Amino acid sequence: MPGPFDPVTSGHLDVIGRVATLFDEVIVGVGKNVGKRALFTAEERIAMIRVATGEYPNVRVEAIDGLLVDFCVQHGARAMVKGLRAVSDYEYELTMPQMNHRLSNVETLFVATDPGYSHLSSSLIKEVAGLGGDLFGLVPDHVRDQLTTRLAERKAKSD
Repeated sequence: MPGPFDPVTSGHLDVIGRVATLFDEVIVGVGKNVGKRALFTAEERIAMIRVATGEYPNVRVEAIDGLLVDFCVQHGARAMVKGLRAVSDYEYELTMPQMNHRLSNVETLFVATDPGYSHLSSSLIKEVAGLGGDLFGLVPDHVRDQLTTRLAERKAKSD
């Protein structure tokens, strides 16, 4: 399951947990989103996800450096799973699996998120946190704490 996870949300973890019941091994691939400036380093995001997924012995978290399909081939993954929140996610995601299959024969499977998390995105979480909103239940406690600390550090630097 690939993504930038900046930061990981309860919606991400819902999909990871459900996928972990379907496959013998699940690799969460943490990539760099070149179109956005990350709040957390890849190493920090990997560490947060490892803590959050610790209850699943068949889940491991790795960094993606390069093309996602190359990552899949290197790790022997024949399929990748993507979570969908809404129809707009599907429309955005549709062309990528077609190209990935053409490049590597890696299949893409879509899993609909739990409706209770369909409004969540990492961007929205960062915005709410930056305005002092309550993140209870939207991200794990350790992620909330790290997010609050990072945003306070950034605010202190800009003052």
